[in-house]
Amino acid sequence: MKKRYVLFDLDGTLTDSREGIVNSIEYMLEHYQIRVKDREELQPWLGPPLKESLMKYCGFPEDKALEGVSVYREYFDRQGIFENQVYPGIEEMLQELKEQGYHLLVATSKPETAAVRVLEHFGLAGYFDYIGGATLDDSRVRKGDVIRYVLTACGVEEKERAVMAGDREHDVKGAKENGLEVIGALYGYGSREELMEAGADYLAESPEDMGKLLREIGEKGE
Repeated sequence: MKKRYVLFDLDGTLTDSREGIVNSIEYMLEHYQIRVKDREELQPWLGPPLKESLMKYCGFPEDKALEGVSVYREYFDRQGIFENQVYPGIEEMLQELKEQGYHLLVATSKPETAAVRVLEHFGLAGYFDYIGGATLDDSRVRKGDVIRYVLTACGVEEKERAVMAGDREHDVKGAKENGLEVIGALYGYGSREELMEAGADYLAESPEDMGKLLREIGEKGE
């Protein structure tokens, strides 16, 4: 059965949002008087839900972690959201896939409202049939839940017809929870080791490589 639905992660897969996310995290940590000596220390924070990272790396209880997310958004919503850039080759890849009849979807742990703003800002929103993300109250933020939400919203019942593209282990694991094959984006924020250990089926070195892989596996089956 040919694959015709492609679910894309956003941060680290379609856009390089590192600067805005790191600036927003630093703003939040300073609010709690937590100092970061080297911004590279924040690399593991890129991708996973922020609440989980605060609980994991700072030992925050859930209520304080949720408060931290609100502080983060003070900076992010004001300016961090656009301290961002589209990876070279992404728009060309999306255009080719769209022209070839693929249904392009977004499944991100970023709040859905923010994802729409980013994609509209960069002129990419029109390529997607659906843009799905987390809720602002964090009731839907786990990647597996977001992917399930997008698949349901788009009426995708035959999972063999869909594939996920993402750059971190939670993208891979969330897709596997939902029975999807996964392409890991090596040009994003996760390492080859991380993606392979999580169970990625394919790896893409670049957006061009991602498009080629999607077309190749998309034509498999009857």
